[in-house]
Amino acid sequence: MAAVAYKVDLKGLDELPARELYDLLRMRVDVFVVEQNCPYPELDGKDIDALHLRLLDGGELIASTRLLKPQSAHDPVKIGRVVVSPAHRGKRLGDALMKESIAACEKLFPANPIALSAQAHLRRFYESFGFVETSEEYLEDGIPHLDMVRQPAAQPA
Repeated sequence: MAAVAYKVDLKGLDELPARELYDLLRMRVDVFVVEQNCPYPELDGKDIDALHLRLLDGGELIASTRLLKPQSAHDPVKIGRVVVSPAHRGKRLGDALMKESIAACEKLFPANPIALSAQAHLRRFYESFGFVETSEEYLEDGIPHLDMVRQPAAQPA
C-alpha cells in the first residue's frame, strides 16, 4: 500500500480556526462517543491547555492526537485522544500519527517520559513504539484500558 501524503500541524486551541476545531471535535465525538457507543464527557476542559497534533491531507483532517503538557519538570507529557478518521483507516496512519506525536513530545519535552492510557486491545501497537505497561487493566467509560509509559530517548546529563 502506498504511503499517504500528509502534513503535520501542531497548534494550541486558540490557534485553531473555528471550522478546524469543529472538524477535530466532530471526528473525536464520531469515533469515541458514537462509534464506540461510549457516552462520556468528550469536552473535558483539557483541550484548552493542550497541543493538538493533526495529520492533514490537503485541508482534510485525517488523524489527530492531544498532547497534554507536563505538570512539573519530571512529570510525563501525555498523549491522548488518538484517533484516525474512519474514512482513512487501513492506511497505516495510526503508525504515522504515533511517530509524529512521539517526535513532537521529544522535541518539546526531551527530558520527560511520555504517558498514555491505552485501550487494552491496542497494547501491542503501543509497545511497538517503546511504551511499557505501568498498571493493571481497568475500565474507563466501560472500555478496558491500561496505563503505559515511554521513557525519554535521551536522559538529561
